[in-house]
Amino acid sequence: MKNIKLIEVKSEIGAGTRGASLGIEAIKIAAFDFGSDFFKRYQSQDIQTENQMLYEPSRSSYARRIKGVVSVSERVAESVKGIIEEGNFPIVLSGDHSTSAGTIAGIKMAHPEARIAVVWIDAHADLHSPYTTPSGNMHGMPLSAALGEDNMTMKVNNVDDTIRDYWERYKKIGGMSPKIRYDNLVYVCLRDFEQQEDFLLKQHRVRVITTDEIVNYGIDKAAREVLYAVEPCDYIYISFDVDCMDSTISKGTGTPVPNGITEKQAASLILRLMQDEKVCCFEVTEVNPTLDKENLMAENAFEILQKVTNQLYNDWAEE
Repeated sequence: MKNIKLIEVKSEIGAGTRGASLGIEAIKIAAFDFGSDFFKRYQSQDIQTENQMLYEPSRSSYARRIKGVVSVSERVAESVKGIIEEGNFPIVLSGDHSTSAGTIAGIKMAHPEARIAVVWIDAHADLHSPYTTPSGNMHGMPLSAALGEDNMTMKVNNVDDTIRDYWERYKKIGGMSPKIRYDNLVYVCLRDFEQQEDFLLKQHRVRVITTDEIVNYGIDKAAREVLYAVEPCDYIYISFDVDCMDSTISKGTGTPVPNGITEKQAASLILRLMQDEKVCCFEVTEVNPTLDKENLMAENAFEILQKVTNQLYNDWAEE
């Protein structure tokens, strides 16, 4: 029987707002408050961060602290690869979304010949590159890295050689690029993106399951649509950014957006998706308790995390 292993990535250098590095500890506090032994039950690997870079001036406005993001992402990739090759199931708890490029790389490194699907449950597309970014924040770039996408057609920034070289290294973590294809990418609750990202979404006809679809057609149909879209793939990675939830709920995250789903809808959808045996990795990201009240976001994230692990063990017990 498989075992769940946790990967803790307390990195926040890819975000534009401070505090995401505290998200994992906030989730642990939520577990403690619920009387759960969750974090004693599962083995955990703590990834070395580069958060000291926050106290240094950023050298580029088009890829802030990219050197550190690449280093942390490479460590994440090796950790994910190792856990999968052991026959176990990695659950990644990350501060900001930039290191998910490493998560995807690790899956691909463990399964180099396989077709990997990504279910991106997020208010944002995260499809920028240093050539297109309006903010320079690396948590808006992990999917472009995984896709090997520069989007030079929509270029607005002139990038120097150093940033270009680190960007190439970011794209090629694990020695492979691209790692995923646009037709194996599905967004859930995407609703906040720039024209450069919209260009790619339309050009590649990327499937987007909207909040309205979830509300109007129900969780089960939305989940079926997601799984149908990724059906040709060998493995599925689910990335859950807490800002997929409505801004009335998701105050404890750096970039809240209106018109999201509720915490109950998020939990129900993820649990339905987790029933697919192709799911090989799950990630929770962007919890920022410094922006929250009474640790509500971390509590919501922990409840979903606990339900996911229970679902996995129930499914494995039936095999």
